[in-house]
Amino acid sequence: MSDHLVHAYQSLPVNFTHGDGCYLWDSDGKQYLDALCGISVTSLGHNLPVLTAAIQEQAASLLHTSNLYSITWQQKLAGLLCDSAQMERVFFANSGAEANEAAIKLARLYGHQQGIDNPQIVVMQHAFHGRTMATLSATGSRKVQAGFEPLVSGFVRAPYNDINAVRAIADNNRKVVAILVEPVQGEAGIVIPDRGYLQALRQICDQQNWLLMLDEVQSGMARSGKLFACQHESVVPDVMTLAKALGNGVPIGACLCAGIATEVIQPGKHGSTFGGNPLACRAAYTVLDYMLENKIADQAAQRGNQLYETLQRGLADNRQVAEIRHLGLLLAVELKQPCQALVSLALEQGLLINVTAGNVVRLLPPLNMSEAQTADLGARLIDCINQFTG
Repeated sequence: MSDHLVHAYQSLPVNFTHGDGCYLWDSDGKQYLDALCGISVTSLGHNLPVLTAAIQEQAASLLHTSNLYSITWQQKLAGLLCDSAQMERVFFANSGAEANEAAIKLARLYGHQQGIDNPQIVVMQHAFHGRTMATLSATGSRKVQAGFEPLVSGFVRAPYNDINAVRAIADNNRKVVAILVEPVQGEAGIVIPDRGYLQALRQICDQQNWLLMLDEVQSGMARSGKLFACQHESVVPDVMTLAKALGNGVPIGACLCAGIATEVIQPGKHGSTFGGNPLACRAAYTVLDYMLENKIADQAAQRGNQLYETLQRGLADNRQVAEIRHLGLLLAVELKQPCQALVSLALEQGLLINVTAGNVVRLLPPLNMSEAQTADLGARLIDCINQFTG
């Protein structure tokens, strides 16, 4: 590790030099199967030719002008996103945390416009929304929050996947103006709520005149087997946040709004120097257009089912496996023991995975993997887990 880098990360001892599709190569020439995609970012794999060409062409034309001026690719991306998500407007940022920060600010503005002096937002236990001061305060993890007190106030916490808890808040708290929730909790270990959960939240928000704000930073952009995870329940939110796979590696975040949330943010209320610059927006437009044209969400659903069934069969006799769960290619293998060491074991065997929540192997592989590559991934992981638990 360089002495000149802030020690914010415990990086693994590998340095990647190039990638192609679902594979990466390190500085020693060793090949790895990437089942993490930079934490759900490079969801179309590495070195996608159409994206590489778009980035090169845009870089040779125009990188940045600022939001003081109209940006053609920003407008084109906004239109395609809104049409795809049934939303009306978009604010562009540079990350998921910034997109969620915009959503939180929007909710507070909305509350003040309703005459509520101290607007509050319902958030969920074990949620993860980012590491800015507001988003880490909304996050349901003391590990993330520890040492950064005093936290930002204005958040009311409820158990995830517990509609009755949200109804109780609605009955007893007149300061609430919004719910911020992940359709699938990613950092908590791919926690998938009961069918109908999002519909019930939508109903409560409609009854209370609250904003339903969905954090689709990890679950969005086709990973769940739908373009957006909320589409599994035909739910349209008032606010939706995106990032990660939106740029397939080019940093960009988006806060989409519709209905009663559309006119809340006005000039002077929020901004970003780099947000929505020509390069990022052209890259994101190319990614989204490619996903739609090639029906990537359908591919994710198919490969997710294949990988889930492979793991179910291959780990059926392993008594240390507590549960395997998935929605599209959001997939988790929960063990009955801590398993952080599995990351290094898999790395040695040329497989990139992640362990979250202490005992959950999280898989976020490319959405456009082939059937053979998916089978290979399943076989490698089964071997690693059996070796680790044996």
